Amino acid sequence: MAHPATERSRLFAAPSAPDSVAAWLRRYLEALKVRHANPINLAARRSQLARFNAWCVDAGIATPAEVTHAQLERFQRHLYYARKPNGEPYALNGQASVLANLQAFFRWMVRHQHLPSNPAADLDLPRTPSRLLREPLSLTEVEAVLALPDLAEPYGLRDRAILELFYATGIRRQELANLKVADIDTERGCLLVRQGKGRKDRFVPVGERTLAWIGKYRREARPHLLGDPAEPRLFLNYQGQPLSAYTLSWRIRSYFDRAGITKVGACHLFRHTMATAMLDNGADLRHVQEMLGHAMLVTTQRYTHVSIARLKAVHAATHPGARLERRQGEPESDDEPEA
Repeated sequence: MAHPATERSRLFAAPSAPDSVAAWLRRYLEALKVRHANPINLAARRSQLARFNAWCVDAGIATPAEVTHAQLERFQRHLYYARKPNGEPYALNGQASVLANLQAFFRWMVRHQHLPSNPAADLDLPRTPSRLLREPLSLTEVEAVLALPDLAEPYGLRDRAILELFYATGIRRQELANLKVADIDTERGCLLVRQGKGRKDRFVPVGERTLAWIGKYRREARPHLLGDPAEPRLFLNYQGQPLSAYTLSWRIRSYFDRAGITKVGACHLFRHTMATAMLDNGADLRHVQEMLGHAMLVTTQRYTHVSIARLKAVHAATHPGARLERRQGEPESDDEPEA
């Protein structure tokens, strides 16, 4: 039996009437592609819109003109009650993303005069809970992971350079996978992230220790991995091909497991760790924003919630009851006095 997502994808790609829901959804995705939408985001949109198309087929809705606000509310309820193959509900963030993409599709239909009105205009999206970011790595955990690669092997040198780079810069895994040899500027002590999230280039500073490990990898390990001398990518796999984002996650997670680290995440956990460490040590929020490549400061502000060390320092410096000044009869430890 085919996986539901595979069946939805097959149904979405199957030949259909020119005015069908699937045909218009495909035209919309093609318009996004022409506008140079991010391929990864485009693939996610396609998967989400294929879900709506499959629901329309089951509901007997043939064309976008037949879609009403009430039907979209039915689809929203369908998303809420739907279950994954393992029986778990779909995450609220995922449900909201599907509905937001539908809103964008119908806005496009109206803007290009394919529909007279937008049935999704007043659709209430699910309220997603605000959660704290994942707990960052401690300095002890970071050093334990950095010490694991076997430096006698080319892969070990490569992995040590990768781990150092993730920790030093907090760049995203796809950004690291896309790095070219020419993107590392040792004289200026920085690297160039080409077409990061939002298709924006940015320069990111790199510390001397990380540059030293990258240099060692380039001299002693990369030549053994290199197949095509014209290959520009910095980090390569055993076939001499650029590392994939999936491989990076698998490798990083394997080191965490070997170090006994049970915290959730892989490559992105280094991103949280770098940002939190900089904030803990007094970095300005806007400087961290530039490092991470966030378009909006509010995105970076999420890291202030996990920067508890800085909050404790402010509390100790400003709250009159924060410091222990013992008086006669008061406890000598952190124990609560009896009520």
